[in-house]
Amino acid sequence: MGALVNRTVRSIATSLAVGFALYFVARGVWWIEQPTAPLLMVLGIGLFLAVVTVAILGHPATVRMPLWTSLLALAATAVIPVLVTVSLDPADRTAPFATWYIGGLGLLAVVCVVRRRPVIGWSALAILVATASAALGVGVALNLGVVGSIMWVVVAQLLVMFWDRAVRDTERLSEIQQAVSAWHATQRVRQRERRLRTQFALAVAGPVLSRVVATRGALDEDERLEARLAEGRLRDELRGADLLNDDVRDAIEAARRRGASVTVFDEGGLDGIGEDRRIEIRDELAQVLRSAGTGRIIIRSAKDPLVAVTVVGRAGRRAADDDSVDLWHEIVREAGSEPARHS
Repeated sequence: MGALVNRTVRSIATSLAVGFALYFVARGVWWIEQPTAPLLMVLGIGLFLAVVTVAILGHPATVRMPLWTSLLALAATAVIPVLVTVSLDPADRTAPFATWYIGGLGLLAVVCVVRRRPVIGWSALAILVATASAALGVGVALNLGVVGSIMWVVVAQLLVMFWDRAVRDTERLSEIQQAVSAWHATQRVRQRERRLRTQFALAVAGPVLSRVVATRGALDEDERLEARLAEGRLRDELRGADLLNDDVRDAIEAARRRGASVTVFDEGGLDGIGEDRRIEIRDELAQVLRSAGTGRIIIRSAKDPLVAVTVVGRAGRRAADDDSVDLWHEIVREAGSEPARHS
């Protein structure tokens, strides 16, 4: 939408500039009095037409005018008034057809400003004021169009400033809208995840809780084991759901059934990792857990530039036990980077 608006505004501005340029050319060739050197007048008109055409229509792919074009426009602004002045008798220099260059070169200065060459545009305007004042006198030049050219350039500069500010504000608003949309999408995903975790919690804990209520807490050994497993699964979902898939859940449950204590901590270690690599990390984690034979396993995923997941195994089942580390496995964030360490 923004690109379409830019193209529309640019096409309208181009059409207006071409129309005004042709108007000034027509004024120049509509001689009321014969110039003393008509070839110089024709040369000035032709030079203006060529330069303004290149300035308006040249390099349409970019708004900013090429430097060589702007320098050509600046040189033409200095040459054209001299050609027109020399071609006319002093008595005819204030005639309507003789002052066409004041409006024409003012238009050229406006084109330079609009095409993001403000220094060249203002310099061209200064040259126009100086040459017109030298040829006609300051007061006469001001009355015959110099004031209008100055106002055109001032208005063009203000419009460019306001337009650039509006474009920046529009881009900023678009970025804010995209950020808000992304935030809403993230919230919807999180809400869906919370619903899924709630459903999972009910599916896991519901039967166990029902059994506890029905038996008034009198559970046999198998039921107590199932209750502990259900509690562990709930803790895993709350503390480290991003690390879990079906294989990891099954491996953790198998470790607990054989008597190991498994603790899962997810502190954002998988943030910024692509989904394909996450799948590989979870598969490697499941493989490590299946082969672990220690009494206490700690799975931790912290924000680290190299390591995504660390698995530590200790011989004792409780944190207070004075035991040694018999398992240390690091899963790197990027495949093929520094190899994981084992012990």
